[in-house]
Amino acid sequence: MTQSHSNKLPKEVLSAAWAIALGAIAPMLDSTMVNIAIDQLTRNFHTNLATIQWAITGYVLALAIAVPIAGWLMNRFDGKKIFIAAVILFGFTSVLAGISWSVTSFIVFRLLQGVTAGVITPLMSTLLVKTAGPENIGRVMAIVSTPMIFGPILGPVLGGFIVQAASWRWIFFINVFIVLIAAPLMMRTLPAFEPFNRESKLDIFGILDLSAMSAALIYGITKAADHATFNNSESLTWTGIGVLLLIAYIFYDRYKGHKTVLPLTIFSHRSFKASSVGLFFANIAIMGPMLILPLFFQNFRHFSAMEAAIALIPQGVGMLVTRPLIGKMIDQLGAKYVVIVSLVISLVGTIPLLFVTDQTNMIWIALILFIRGTSFGGINLPLTSDAYTGLADEELPDAGVGINIIENLGSSVGSAMIATVVATVLQGSQPTVAHELAAYHAGFLVSVVVLALIFLPSIFLTNKTTASADKHTI
Repeated sequence: MTQSHSNKLPKEVLSAAWAIALGAIAPMLDSTMVNIAIDQLTRNFHTNLATIQWAITGYVLALAIAVPIAGWLMNRFDGKKIFIAAVILFGFTSVLAGISWSVTSFIVFRLLQGVTAGVITPLMSTLLVKTAGPENIGRVMAIVSTPMIFGPILGPVLGGFIVQAASWRWIFFINVFIVLIAAPLMMRTLPAFEPFNRESKLDIFGILDLSAMSAALIYGITKAADHATFNNSESLTWTGIGVLLLIAYIFYDRYKGHKTVLPLTIFSHRSFKASSVGLFFANIAIMGPMLILPLFFQNFRHFSAMEAAIALIPQGVGMLVTRPLIGKMIDQLGAKYVVIVSLVISLVGTIPLLFVTDQTNMIWIALILFIRGTSFGGINLPLTSDAYTGLADEELPDAGVGINIIENLGSSVGSAMIATVVATVLQGSQPTVAHELAAYHAGFLVSVVVLALIFLPSIFLTNKTTASADKHTI
């Protein structure tokens, strides 16, 4: 009886988890819906694709720049107030984006949206870890990561429906309704969060350095995808600047005695170090194919953008089905075995993509995507949860900043790497179905190889079965 009762999440923790998840849904949906509206935006603003692309790239860069600022805000102020303010500001900047009168104003307002999203993202996970405690972290992270699933599943479908039924402007106006529901709920259910470190000073140089580093690396990597090769002057210049800024930050952190916005001593924790490496690889292996799967359906099945988004739903359903179970398994077993088993399942659902053709039955493809989707939560959730394992309260904002920078870079590297591999294979070959399929298979092969690499850091993750056995022995 006692055991059963203790396995239930406390009501106040559950309420806080769902409130934070709801607050994070708008940025997650927004970033996936906008891609569907690119064609309409280009025509509406009488501009070209390269210019509109700045609204998408700029959003990602602004988000990356804001992440280090979020760490300082958590240290100095009540996390509840900062989170609610960021969600409300996201709603306000969404209205501005929706009423844009020119392509310039649209890009500027998208940048402002990205800044608010960059504050919301690290706060989301850090505040939940603080609320949940180590014994409930797996199940709580399973709840709070729900928006991350609904974004890729519902974003393109909802975006396609809005664009066809109304106007691209409603992609942004819909965020207002979400915020109007989420903000009062968060005000009522979220507890106040004491600042993690009131003595923390505004590390202007550290914030500027990390922000510029993230932006330079992501922009350089994005340019590699545009040029279909990493060996171009733009990519090499910006990536080089990013690397130099990283080296500068390492020396700066040591010079300041690790009293910076992201003290690198946090990487001395074994779980955090292993989780960081694992999450970087996971974002390459999982997010990379998200770029070419819709293109596969559009090019070989001649699906519309809306139909391609619907074809990806089985993958999202797989993610939803296993999510609650994974949270419990993390809390009971630890991250290590959950990740290892999930990696095996993910390979089972990814290796067949190396052999799909334009003739492969859609039922088989749906089954493959479903299997692939069931494994995602079992890779990302334990890695994210374990990043916070064993950290002191004052280290939680640092972990939130570090993990978000690593995930943003991993996603960008994954998209650029796979897009570049596909484009490179296509270069110089005859435009036949067989050659085009070979290019996509090469892209999926990158995902398979990187998934296999995650086995290495997973060995160093938390294993609660050993700790439990030791306790019984004693």
